[in-house]
Amino acid sequence: MFGQYFYHEILRKTVIGFGTLFNGIEIRHSDNNDDVQSRMKVPLAYGPMQKFLAKIEQQPSLQGRVAITLPRMSFEMTGISYDPSRKASITQTFKTCNTGELGNIKKVYMPVPYNINFQLSIATKLNDDMLQILEQILPYFQPGLSITINLVSSIGEKRDVPITLDSVNMTDDYEGSFDNRRAMISTLTFTAKTYLFGAIADNSDGLIKKVTVDYKDDTNRLTAKRVQRYAATPRALKDYNDDATNAINKDLDSKQTVLSVNSASGFSVDDYIVIGNENMQIRSISGNELTVYRGVDGTTVSDHVAGSVINLISGSRDASLPLTGDDALIVAGDDFGFNELTSFYEDFKTYSPSQGTDV
Repeated sequence: MFGQYFYHEILRKTVIGFGTLFNGIEIRHSDNNDDVQSRMKVPLAYGPMQKFLAKIEQQPSLQGRVAITLPRMSFEMTGISYDPSRKASITQTFKTCNTGELGNIKKVYMPVPYNINFQLSIATKLNDDMLQILEQILPYFQPGLSITINLVSSIGEKRDVPITLDSVNMTDDYEGSFDNRRAMISTLTFTAKTYLFGAIADNSDGLIKKVTVDYKDDTNRLTAKRVQRYAATPRALKDYNDDATNAINKDLDSKQTVLSVNSASGFSVDDYIVIGNENMQIRSISGNELTVYRGVDGTTVSDHVAGSVINLISGSRDASLPLTGDDALIVAGDDFGFNELTSFYEDFKTYSPSQGTDV
């Protein structure tokens, strides 16, 4: 179950997105005439505030590099919890297709909702510094703020992740002698409501799979086991007859999606073609120019020189019609593992006449 490796970096992206919210805060000090005398961008780091307090205690003197030490902000991820209130059906799926790769369809199960807890700590020497920082943060959370994160880049899945401000706690350390340094600390807790995706299933084989549940040849339904049988309508993924339908008359690099041909009369929109070892699908036709999806059916996008032959991968677009062209030339018996003899294993259900339903 857990043998398939995948890593979408969703948790990492959420941590980065949260930290970016507080990356541009600054404080300013003014004189009695309200003229700005100094300004400072508040440093932000990932880690517990205790680590930075330990550094402060190592330099208790009020002299020295005060501005470098305080003020300072730090944040850390403190917990992850499942959110049942946003739960979707665990068997529900949706399909997606990358732009420019029409043949590369991917099936994705619905994501699992999780809450990520964050803690933002602010340490300052002056009370006014603390108030300046808080006033630059609190107005944006009412009590939530949404950020857009590219959760799964391979399918272009972008979602708004709400970040909710849960609490604000303030402490002021007056203990110790006057030689000890004062540290004001505010702790803000947040909850980010994100989603975790599982492995992405690649359905780029181009098959139309059908499932039939019946009793096969057994007519005794009192004892018969219902069998789930699969059928597949194959589509050719390469050219078998070397038809050399046409040729390109200009060089085509790996970044171009429009190719120029000598004549477009033999092509139609949605046709599959192959140049060298790269499969393409025609998106549109304008004159003698074909706009195509590059690298479909898992083939590699590559450069092609003028004069390269274009072979048409022909076949019937209607699954109910007999196979034609290259589809009919697929090696006999290649049913992709979907045949009645190999699909009888544990995919069956028993019919109960007393209950009148499948159990």
